[in-house]
Amino acid sequence: MAVAPILSWEELSLQQGSGWLFRDLDLAIAPRDRLALIGRNGAGKTTLLKLISGEIEADKGKRSIQPGTRIVTLEQDPFFTGHATLMDFALHGSDAPPRHEVEAIADQLGIDLGRAAGSASGGERRRAALARALASDPDLLLLDEPTNHLDLAAIDWLEAWLQRYTGAFVVISHDRTFLERLTRATLWLDRGSLRRKEIGFGGYEAWMEQVYAEEARAADKLDAKLKIEAHWLERGVTARRKRNQGRLEKLWEMRAQRAAMLGPQGAAKMKLAVDDVKTKAVIVADKITKKFDDRTIIKDFSLRIQRGDRIGLVGANGSGKTTLLKLLTGELEPDAGSVTLARTLHGVMIDQQRSLLSPEKRVRDVLAEGGDWIDVRGVRKHIQGYLKDFLFDPGLVDARVGTLSGGERSRLLLAREFARKSNLLVLDEPTNDLDLETLDLLQEVIADYDGTVLIVSHDRDFLDRTVTVTLGLDGSGKVDVIAGGYADWEKQRTKCAAPVKTVKAAAETAAPSPPQPRRKAKLSYKDQRDYDLLPQRIDDLLAQIARDEAALHDPALYTKEPAKFAALTKAVETARAEKDAAEERWLELAEMVEG
Repeated sequence: MAVAPILSWEELSLQQGSGWLFRDLDLAIAPRDRLALIGRNGAGKTTLLKLISGEIEADKGKRSIQPGTRIVTLEQDPFFTGHATLMDFALHGSDAPPRHEVEAIADQLGIDLGRAAGSASGGERRRAALARALASDPDLLLLDEPTNHLDLAAIDWLEAWLQRYTGAFVVISHDRTFLERLTRATLWLDRGSLRRKEIGFGGYEAWMEQVYAEEARAADKLDAKLKIEAHWLERGVTARRKRNQGRLEKLWEMRAQRAAMLGPQGAAKMKLAVDDVKTKAVIVADKITKKFDDRTIIKDFSLRIQRGDRIGLVGANGSGKTTLLKLLTGELEPDAGSVTLARTLHGVMIDQQRSLLSPEKRVRDVLAEGGDWIDVRGVRKHIQGYLKDFLFDPGLVDARVGTLSGGERSRLLLAREFARKSNLLVLDEPTNDLDLETLDLLQEVIADYDGTVLIVSHDRDFLDRTVTVTLGLDGSGKVDVIAGGYADWEKQRTKCAAPVKTVKAAAETAAPSPPQPRRKAKLSYKDQRDYDLLPQRIDDLLAQIARDEAALHDPALYTKEPAKFAALTKAVETARAEKDAAEERWLELAEMVEG
């Protein structure tokens, strides 16, 4: 017998202005559901969470909830006004959680709730909101961009907590890695309709392409307008993926070139491959050190940043990322050493506060100072055409900024700043409040950008798809310089964590032999065959895992067919192990090919 849902909506409908935001949606949430809620900015994801929680009323539909069900929402932008301290916020209201539970979670998150709410950073406020939400012992947890403003350590902690959590949750997030690790089913809010698929976020993009392809085929029988829309959908998804694959291959090439210029163990000293490399340098840091009081933030750090580099800065909050960013851009002077900037360097900074947008301004005011034309890095474009480049409806040209969603405002800021002529782009947490389609667009724009890019981000997948060099900070003053993205930095940290004796022995063994010129590896027949066939095998395994997990989602399977349940569970474990091994094997071969 199927388990009854703890909450459901039938024929849920909500008007927005003169039209419907969505209409006749059916939704059911089971006790152990792990749901990813996906949709473009402005589709109504946050509004749907508010309808689920009962915070707002629908224009039509029936909401049913099991008696005693406790629903708790982690809002994207919690309201801290009127609270003297973060603890006051965490304990306010009649539904406040127990103080000792809040303190226990705050301690694990490393947050002092005695801090004044007005002066707290975005990361501190996010931790306080998490402490309140998680300590409330909810049966259903609604999470709206839970990783915003969190550092990597806090994200890891939250992932572990949610894996142990016995209730249900619905999560909106731009963090692909977070979604892939935690979700088991996907809700897709698209053009006013809601689809559900019993696959985690890892299978979402393949499902989305399948849906759009079916719509495109169906539109062939309809009128020209629908054909055009379907063609755009198909082109906008499948063709973009092909373009992105080409950009990823280019990114791997750039990383390989950068790796050849870095010394062993990621040392900052560059080996100059050609005579004119010095002319390409735009920022040169030479043995810089920075202290605040008795604490050393950056110690004896050197780096030559070249034209076209994409540099990612990662590390825990307080490890010195912002300090290093300010040192590299000349905003802050080092205590020792020097930073030299190219005379022609002209930068644009997009900060995480989105402070440049006034709610009363129109979109055209922000982009074109009220006009119809905008200069995009020296090229004149009509504002409506430029809006389409950033996934906006051109009809929004006269909309007030205050009526846009948080994600749309972030996208508008990106459109404004990318139009400015520059050769240095500084992005501080650029992925906050962006939907997945806009993240894909941002990756494209960064890949096509002619200048140098510095990125501070905790979005692991975004860094892996974007940067050529990662600067990893651990808070001790040391900065690791790694050719590659977040995954490459994490791999390097794992190697460095090996026993000292083993590392020393390996170094002594290797010491007598001078380094040999690296020659391109020639794959054997078996290696070449694996390199060609493994991607399809990995896709097949992912599809098998998705099918088996969908079958396991049936709550009646365990009681009716325990043998089948056990077999499917074993099959999923085996397939996951084979997939992991296949991915490792393919990555090794890819490194050989790139070498």
